[in-house]
Parts: sequence; C-alpha cells; structure tokens
Amino acid sequence: MSQAYPPSPQSLHRAVAAFPGLTVLVAGDLILDRFVNGVIERISPEAPIPVLHGRGESLALGGAGNVVANIVSLGAAAVPVSAVGEDTAGRTVMRLLEELGAGTEGLLATRERMTSAKSRFSALNQQVLRFDEEEVRALDAAERSALIARFRAALARCDIVILSDYGKGVLLDGVAEELIAICRAVGKPVLVDPKGRDYRRYRGATAVTPNRKELGEAVGRMVFTDEEVTEAARELISDCGFDFVVATRSEKGMSVVDAREAHHIATQAREVFDVSGAGDTVIASFALALAAGADPTEAAAIANAAGGVVVGKRGTARLTVEELTGALLRSQGAAAHRDAILDRAGAERLVEAWKREGLAVGFTNGCFDILHAGHVSLLHAARAQCDRLVLGLNSDASVTRLKGAGRPVNDQHDRACVLAALASVDAVVVFEEDTPLALIEALKPDILVKGADYTIDQVVGADVVQKAGGRVVLVDLVAGKSTTGTIGKLRAGNGN
Repeated sequence: MSQAYPPSPQSLHRAVAAFPGLTVLVAGDLILDRFVNGVIERISPEAPIPVLHGRGESLALGGAGNVVANIVSLGAAAVPVSAVGEDTAGRTVMRLLEELGAGTEGLLATRERMTSAKSRFSALNQQVLRFDEEEVRALDAAERSALIARFRAALARCDIVILSDYGKGVLLDGVAEELIAICRAVGKPVLVDPKGRDYRRYRGATAVTPNRKELGEAVGRMVFTDEEVTEAARELISDCGFDFVVATRSEKGMSVVDAREAHHIATQAREVFDVSGAGDTVIASFALALAAGADPTEAAAIANAAGGVVVGKRGTARLTVEELTGALLRSQGAAAHRDAILDRAGAERLVEAWKREGLAVGFTNGCFDILHAGHVSLLHAARAQCDRLVLGLNSDASVTRLKGAGRPVNDQHDRACVLAALASVDAVVVFEEDTPLALIEALKPDILVKGADYTIDQVVGADVVQKAGGRVVLVDLVAGKSTTGTIGKLRAGNGN
C-alpha cells in the first residue's frame, strides 16, 4: 500500500535531540575535495579557452569523509574506516579528519594506493571545470585483512554503520558484503550509499539509499512515478534481502519502501545552488535519526529536510543541528501548531535556529488555566512585538503551588494543546519551577512580554533579557478578565 505519512514534529525533534549521544562507523572511499574560485575576464591566446584568475581555494573532505563531517557537524561522533595512499592528498585527508575530532585509528595508509582527489574550478559561483586524480583499485589481501580488523575493532563502540561506496575500490570484491555480514552477526544496522548497478554486493544490508536514477539502473529500467519507485524498491528488497529502501527523488522528495508499505515524503521547496555532497548529508542524518530511535519514515523526513538545506549551499556542504531544526520547522507548516509543544532542549535548538535566520524571538509565560479573551489579547499583542513567540507554561504542580488546591482546572497537556493551536503562538514549553527564570536564561529571548499589571522591576527575567541587549514590553490587559474570576463565577452559580 502506498500512502502519505506525516510524522509527528515532536517525534522528529526528539530524535534530533538524541544525536549528540550517538556514534556512527563510516566505512568507504575517502576523497579530498578542492575548490578553486576565481573570475573569467578573457580568452587564452594559446587556445580558445577561458582564463580563470584564481581568487582563493579551500579544501574539504569528500566521499565518505563528507559523511563523517556531516555526522560531526550534527553533534554526533564518527569513526572512519578506510584505506588511503601515503601521498599528499592522503595526508591532507587525515589532517582534516583529525581537525574534526573524528580520529584516524581506523585508517590504513599504504604506498600502493592513490588517494582520490577532485578539484572543482568555479567562476562567479558557477562550476566551469572538474579535475579528478584517482586510481580505482580493490584492496589486496593484506590491505583487506587490515581494514576488516580495524572495522571489527571500531564496531563495538558504534550505534550504526554507514557504507559509503564511491566506487574507488575500498568496498570492491566482496568487502562490502563481508562488512555487512559482520554487522548482521552482532545486530548492528548498516546503511549503504550504493554505487553501480549490481546491488547484490550489498546483500543483507538494513537499507540502501539510491537516488531515482540509481534505483532505475539497479533494476534495469527507468522509474518515475510513486508506483514505479515502489515496485523497483521491492524488487531489490526481494533480490538482496534489504529491510527497506530509501530512494531520494530530487524535486519529488524521498520514498521509504519495505515489503508491505511505501511512504512518499514531499520535498521542501528551496533554491538549489549546488548538489555536491547532498547524498552524504542525507545518509548521515538518516542514520543518526534511525539510531536515535526514529522509525524509517521519521528518519526520512529528517533526512529530507537536511538535504533541502545543503543544496542551498555551495561546495561540499554540511549542516548543523540548528539548521536542521529550522528546516524541520519550515517543513511542518501551519498544520502542526498543536505539535509545537517542546521540551527545554528542543526549544533551545528552535530558538537558536530562528535567531540564525535573523528572526526576533519573543517570550511570555503564565498558567493559562482557562483560556479567555484577556489571554488571547495578551498573546496577540506579544506576537506583534516579535517574529516568533515562545510561551512558557507552568506545569500542573507549579500551578497548584501558586494557585492552591483544585487548580489547575485543565491539566498541562490540555492547556499546552489549546495554546499551541493559537496562531499567535509558535512554540509552547512547560516548566516545572514556580517562575520561568531558568527557561528565560536558557532561551535568551530578544523580547520579554508581560501584562501591564506588572512593572518592569517585577518581571521575572527582565534583568537577564536586558543585560543581553533585549527589551521588556508591558502590554495592556483586557479589564475584568481572569481565570480566577471565571472560576469564582462558576462556583457561585453552583452554590459552592
């Protein structure tokens, strides 16, 4: 059955929050990426070709190295396992990995190998030439034995495994299948970013992540529609024993297909500057989400948002947790207001993402036990002061301590759901303390809003916000409206 499947935004943010505690083993082909930028102002007198005047260059990890870089950028730990040459490119790759903090104990360096390097030349942000230096060669017996030993040693401390196959030789001649068998034997999930047309070399993997073109090549026919993607994926599942297939489909998003169900996730519209390394970002974020406890469809939703961020960047790009959180928020849209109920850590990431986008973040708080016109007016006025409004909501225990026995009338879940459904509220965070001071210190809002029945010196957290360069705003309240008054009328009407 093919169907749409909208994962809960709360479950997605919960998975992202778990990234920092995870470790991913990444085995595959390491590549050195070199980017040369310049301008073209004339044609060469030696031949009818443009002359690129260099204005600067940068180096980055490519191939499996970019997967490692994305994992580290997302706050997790990565252990690379690969073979490189004892050459300048190989030494540079090892240096870049060490600078990331990924470590190089899993790397095998030999004189017999040549480290793959790709140089991209661009003028005015348009790539004009790519120059590749590489030699495709499978591991010899000694190299293979040493690499597998390093893989086994690293596996015990990793939560999930990625095989990043760029076809340069590290995973050729049965190495991929042997590594997959090792993972299966100890119950570790293994994802494969595949290369070539014969996916039997990845037999037994948890999943493969081809793009639409690669999926079609693997089954020997072109695939375009949801039904064709589903049929092709299930053919691979049957032939190769995968648990599921994740197909990336450019402007059509992603599809997650297993033997029984298929879920198709729409892409997030975004201007595309460069697709270099986007597949590395997708498999890195997908693996982390899966290891964090997300189901495959939730993991695909996270990976889909991640891919949408990096194609909007230039070069071999990676993203941060804050960028990913912002992308997930954009992908949820207005229909997800009731799911904008976050814990403190999730709210911190969300606020940081908003600030990175240049948005002013406001904060207000209260018990909001029985929602009335005064509350709605306050929240509307607060939202008018900022681009995004976070509401700190007293927990049930906190309300009882502040208001007395019998309060709250509505529990914190119901109160949070009602408030999150208001157009003026962008996120709701329940706090256990009697005051929101700790929450304000954590979120560091730009604007703190309270009712005009307070003075600024009475507003909790005012000094924190002002010292950080923010401001405190007092808004007028609707006269005669209060939850306590409403409850008093109800009790009087009941004769209590």
